Amino acid sequence: MSVDALAEAIASLDPAAAIAVRHRHFADTTWPPPDPVPPRIIAGPWSGPDIPEIGPDELDAERYRSLMADHGCVLVRGLIDEERAAGLRRHIDRAIEAFDAGDDTMPDRAEWFTPFSPRPEHGKLGVRRKFMRDAGSLWAVDSPRMFGEVLSLYDRIGVLDLVEAILGERPVISANKYNLRRVPTGIPTNWHQDGAFLGQETRSVNLWLSLSHCGVDAPGLDLVPRRIDHVVETGTHGAVFDWSVAQEVVDEVAGDAGVVRPVFAPGDALLFDHLFLHRTALSETMTHERYAIESWFFSPSTFPEGQIPIVV
Repeated sequence: MSVDALAEAIASLDPAAAIAVRHRHFADTTWPPPDPVPPRIIAGPWSGPDIPEIGPDELDAERYRSLMADHGCVLVRGLIDEERAAGLRRHIDRAIEAFDAGDDTMPDRAEWFTPFSPRPEHGKLGVRRKFMRDAGSLWAVDSPRMFGEVLSLYDRIGVLDLVEAILGERPVISANKYNLRRVPTGIPTNWHQDGAFLGQETRSVNLWLSLSHCGVDAPGLDLVPRRIDHVVETGTHGAVFDWSVAQEVVDEVAGDAGVVRPVFAPGDALLFDHLFLHRTALSETMTHERYAIESWFFSPSTFPEGQIPIVV
């Protein structure tokens, strides 16, 4: 089914039903095999610890690959304006309120929170919802209003076209890793590469969109600002989880690059992939919650096992 055909199929559906159709469409489609010569990012000569910063008008697939090869990420200042970011913050509050509300206490609850049920072969989400909520997150697929609003925004500002150009295939988003975040100050934090559990050979683009000021008085991100072309050693030297990376390993991998903690404004975005080494940044000065949306896109031909595909 083409993009236009999928759009026509979901045009008359309510938002929750449209998400289900997008999910079923992945299994019902014959996707082409992986390109034997994929558009890969090859590590380039490191040029220093500063994170590359560009504006939205400077961002295209070629620029992305070039900056990724050097620093492993791209910081796009002002991808959306502050007014739009403020609106999304309010809507995240509304979605979380709907999650927390009883069935009879919020008349429009279904618009903001309707639990998504994936096909059985893709697993279940239900048992992890409370864990996600306690960590300050809500799956976008559980909020039909937010799922559609954010996806439409990405389409309008060219994100979906950009990701398709980067991956060389029409992108598929992961329900597990398309998250609305209102992060409290006291959550645990661990260094990691998402490739430790997504697989090294997948092809991915993550759009981490800040909706509030963070990095000073709200939790931000600690980053290793250089390209890493493999999954580093995990679960050793006192690492908390088998997928997390110990500080000793981080220091060795970072080398002269060290660790960088950018300051984000509402509407700034960080783009990276599954090999980028990072963690949530916390300190005693961070007394405010951080709002953000995290959206992981994948090539359908290398979609990782254990994730839940939603065609965009």
